[in-house]
Amino acid sequence: MKRSDEIVKRLFDVTLSAAGLVVLSPVILAAWAVASLETGSNGFFLQTRVGKDGKLFRVIKIKTMKPLEGVDTTVTTASDARITRSGRFFRKTKIDELPQLWNILKGEMSFVGPRPDVPGFADRLEGEDRVVLSVRPGITGPATLKYRNEEEILANQEDPERYNREVIWPDKVRINAEYIRNWSFRGDLEILLKTIKGA
Repeated sequence: MKRSDEIVKRLFDVTLSAAGLVVLSPVILAAWAVASLETGSNGFFLQTRVGKDGKLFRVIKIKTMKPLEGVDTTVTTASDARITRSGRFFRKTKIDELPQLWNILKGEMSFVGPRPDVPGFADRLEGEDRVVLSVRPGITGPATLKYRNEEEILANQEDPERYNREVIWPDKVRINAEYIRNWSFRGDLEILLKTIKGA
């Protein structure tokens, strides 16, 4: 991606995220209140993720899960008992993702790009695959669209963690690397539109 492309992408991100925070702040605050009541804790979920150039940052989302004794995996399936009632609604409508507008405004994320993963995945990429770390991670992207039903896919696997590691993750890397090498502003707009439409 050329420097001029990065500037265009960043200007778009700053403008839209600032407007989004102003317009959607009542929705975010209401979701935070509901999540706080249902989980009995802070309704915001903060987790360390791998960002651009491998730098770590804390992503912020609406909390949709409660701790469950004996379960500590970061892989989530549709039948995960840790997901709260409100959490299922927030995840289905993507309301849980709205606080990430703040991550975008701060420059840690972008609207479109590879989804930021927990340490142990993207930070271990080697060779040409490390191109995935050359851009800011996004709320949505081509791999996100392909695997929009990822939790349902994983729920049907005998070993969800292994399937994610050996099948889904490598495919996401391939898709994201191709996205970065062929980036265009129009392409980002198309991905955003498909995300909004649920395509």
